[in-house]
Amino acid sequence: MNHTPRVAAVQDLSGLGRCSLSVVLPVLSVMGAQCCPLPTAVLSAHTAFPAPERSAFQDLTDTMEQTLEHWEALDLTFDAIYSGFLGSARQIGVLRRLIRQFRRRETLVLVDPVMGDRGKVYRTYTPELCAQMAELSAEAGLITPNLTEAALLLGEDYRNVPTSQAGMEQWLSRLSLDGKRSVVITGVSFAPKTIGAGCFDHSRGRIHFAMARQEAASFYGTGDLFAAVLLGGLLRGETLAEATALAVDFVQKCVARALAAGSPVLDGVPFEPLLRELL
Repeated sequence: MNHTPRVAAVQDLSGLGRCSLSVVLPVLSVMGAQCCPLPTAVLSAHTAFPAPERSAFQDLTDTMEQTLEHWEALDLTFDAIYSGFLGSARQIGVLRRLIRQFRRRETLVLVDPVMGDRGKVYRTYTPELCAQMAELSAEAGLITPNLTEAALLLGEDYRNVPTSQAGMEQWLSRLSLDGKRSVVITGVSFAPKTIGAGCFDHSRGRIHFAMARQEAASFYGTGDLFAAVLLGGLLRGETLAEATALAVDFVQKCVARALAAGSPVLDGVPFEPLLRELL
């Protein structure tokens, strides 16, 4: 009987906008993994939607702690622990407990250090939470920051984001903590009308880049979609370079489809009809 990889997915659930658990659950499921959600927060809509003063945001830290107590009693094991959007600084401690209790030698810990995008920090992220996110990322075997988050982790001004391959290789190397962990930086571009990701593979000591055509718009939630496809590929035995290329290609196809359909940017990309390509 084939082993089905089990993933603890530490993410929020947004009622509106394709992101976080509403993306991670279907993608990992179709790619052959059992996705076990550990919700960090429930939001009426993701944080980019207007009228934040009227939005709903329910912090689930207490429920997370109760869930871990139950999981510990069940003596569960996980093939991967994957964290994304966190609802509060307290959740850093909960996530560390999850990693400490359930990490095995073969468990992949993927931290997507969700903090901001397009040069700005998300409105729910305090300086304290950003600082602790950097500390949490040090415990990961793989991190997947976008350009904004990479700059924050490195203490760099966003205006210093490298536009050359050599410069991005330096950032990948610095983020790897002297080769101790793998890194994938998304949103990388070295030429007009191209965009993709760069990866440093800790196990091979190599850097690779995967590029695709840059579409005419940028949609919310594509970072979550990218990381989910990346993780799904890794759990199927693909190398980091192969999984990165798969994720870059899939996101590009989803963005192109969204543009063709006239989808609102805030809604995210309509990835559902393309899920069969991940089988």
